[in-house]
Amino acid sequence: MTMTVREAGLALADPAAYADEPRFHEALALLRREDPVHRVEAEGYGPFWAVTRHADILEIERNHTLFHNAPRSLLVPAEMDARQRQREAEGTALRTLVHMDDPEHRVVRAIGADWFRPKAMRAMQQRVDELARTYVDRMAELGGECDFVQQIAVHYPLYVILSLLGLPESDFPRMLKLTQELFGEGDPELRRGAEADDVLATLLDFFTYFQDLTNARRAAPTDDLASAIANARVDGAHLSDIDTLSYYVIIATAGHDTTSSTISGGLHALIQHPGELRRLRDDPALLPTAVDEMIRWVTPVKEFMRTATADARVGQVLVREGESLLLSYPSANRDEDVFDEPFRFDVGRDPNKHLAFGFGVHYCLGAALARMETRSLFAELLPRLESVELAGRPEWAATTFVGGLKRLPIHYTLKG
Repeated sequence: MTMTVREAGLALADPAAYADEPRFHEALALLRREDPVHRVEAEGYGPFWAVTRHADILEIERNHTLFHNAPRSLLVPAEMDARQRQREAEGTALRTLVHMDDPEHRVVRAIGADWFRPKAMRAMQQRVDELARTYVDRMAELGGECDFVQQIAVHYPLYVILSLLGLPESDFPRMLKLTQELFGEGDPELRRGAEADDVLATLLDFFTYFQDLTNARRAAPTDDLASAIANARVDGAHLSDIDTLSYYVIIATAGHDTTSSTISGGLHALIQHPGELRRLRDDPALLPTAVDEMIRWVTPVKEFMRTATADARVGQVLVREGESLLLSYPSANRDEDVFDEPFRFDVGRDPNKHLAFGFGVHYCLGAALARMETRSLFAELLPRLESVELAGRPEWAATTFVGGLKRLPIHYTLKG
């Protein structure tokens, strides 16, 4: 059935649409071609401009003084937007780097920045490689069949990020459940419940856990990222309780779900493109470009929102002060004006100017770690992988923010 431009725009506000990748990319291609800055008025949501071309998104990201993250950082139902504004007024709102603008953003980002610089990544490499080996060994123990998402991909990066934070392994299952509930808010299978209060209950559980952690690290600091956050000072004072807890939440969640989606989506792409799998196995030197192609292909972060601080022209459209824009990263990363054959998975793609990590001052803090984790897992898996194929139908999570595959049943044979 032929899709209209209006229907294509509405897909961006429909979590279920993201779970039907072919149809979703058809919608995005239509918008890029026919109306690349498209006004969307979806039931239950405040209106917004959907920005779908790479060049327009890049220009918005570059101009962070004209286009702010606040007050509408993510696409959520209008009811949740209203609750967020109320909590902001009360001083009880979740305030992560995603919600902040400069100069506050620059100061708060610096608290964790050193933990993701090259020196820190080199120090983490051994632990990441050990965990990659552990999870490929687990695949061997599973006897040649598994749900790669649920049994491998969601665990490995969570263990990495929680190791960086310095949390005990006994707490990892609890963190896994909470992160899936938070980012699975649009998916009936993953979310805690269908009401806005259920999202708040998940956040409250996060906050309760991390408040205890903050108290412990302030009483007895240790050499981990949790201590750096707990003991950080801005203008001589600790972060507020809500800002401290928000920092933990963004590190624990964004450092997990995005990478697990890339790893599972990357393996799925290799299964779908056996020629590229052979090419990568025959030439392991391609692994760095293959990892970036997996990131482009999956684009785990689907959108961020911006608000115009003054009247501005985006493409051919005049956006008025105070109006909201949705930056569609999956669309940017399939833009025909930027990528040769954008719907071809190419492990040697170079250059690869994807925007999966954003751009400019809000460029993903954990980008280097995400690349390292993905590279380490496939560096361990590919030399041992003799065969792999689907053992059932893959399923994608319903989401408008972060997500990817939630099931990837596979048959495989491994050496050793």
